[in-house]
Amino acid sequence: MTAIDLNDYFYFVHVVDKGGFTRASESLGIPKSRLSRHIARLEARLDTVLIQRTTRQSKLTELGELFYQRARAVVDQMELAEAEVKRKKNTLLGKVTLSCSVGVAQFALKELIARFMAENPQVSVRQQVTNENIDLIASGVDMSIRGHTDPLPDSALVARRLAVVEWNLFASPDCLAQGQAISQPADLAHHQTLALGWRATGEHWRLEHERTGTRETIQIAPRLKSEDMTTLKKAASEGLGIVALPAYTCRDELAAGQLVKVLPEWHAGRANLSLVMPRKSGFSAPVVALQEFLQAETAGYVAMP
Repeated sequence: MTAIDLNDYFYFVHVVDKGGFTRASESLGIPKSRLSRHIARLEARLDTVLIQRTTRQSKLTELGELFYQRARAVVDQMELAEAEVKRKKNTLLGKVTLSCSVGVAQFALKELIARFMAENPQVSVRQQVTNENIDLIASGVDMSIRGHTDPLPDSALVARRLAVVEWNLFASPDCLAQGQAISQPADLAHHQTLALGWRATGEHWRLEHERTGTRETIQIAPRLKSEDMTTLKKAASEGLGIVALPAYTCRDELAAGQLVKVLPEWHAGRANLSLVMPRKSGFSAPVVALQEFLQAETAGYVAMP
């Protein structure tokens, strides 16, 4: 029997993951001809066609799909074993590409990423900051951090929860002093509001009482709408209105007395912060290390005292 060349497995899995020879070639930085030779050798060894190739596309055969599932597991275990050894020796080397929203980048990740890089001096991080949901596989992104209230849709992605983030209402002391006293959600109608997001959709806050579980939906007409939490916090601190934001993002302003909680027994929602990764992304040592670091550190960092 001919000896198994695990490189054939690796290149086959990479071609499937990237959706074709061209993208796999670009990702690996090697010629397509080299990939083709490895796949052809693998197919000859198995005496079967794994990838049906035409001039326009490549498609897995039925047997190719079956073989991919097994080959993917083999490659994953190889990369996990390598990652474990490198972590134990503290010799992580390579890069990680991650995507996140503007708010997550500014408030949840800026210190965590710096700490991770300080602990792993040979790892490079490429951070994409966007409020749009991107195609991780097509973009070559290893992981994405997403905030969401609804369950993430089933897809070719694996989601791991990092933290549950509570949202509250905030305003400056001057803002509250100038308007009608707020003792219940209905009183919010007499105050100016600010809102996260910029699209012209229906505006409301869904509030829930922490102790009783009572829920109220409050319609609002925001004077300012922005996708940038820093802008909203500044506007709220200047007395321009009440804003709903993740509680931890206002930690410093609360401590400095620039903002106070409005209706502190009510929260304006709870969102999950999840780490999302392609099922087919593999487990390179730096990717595994950052994944484990974020799973261990994020919840504590975003928690309010």
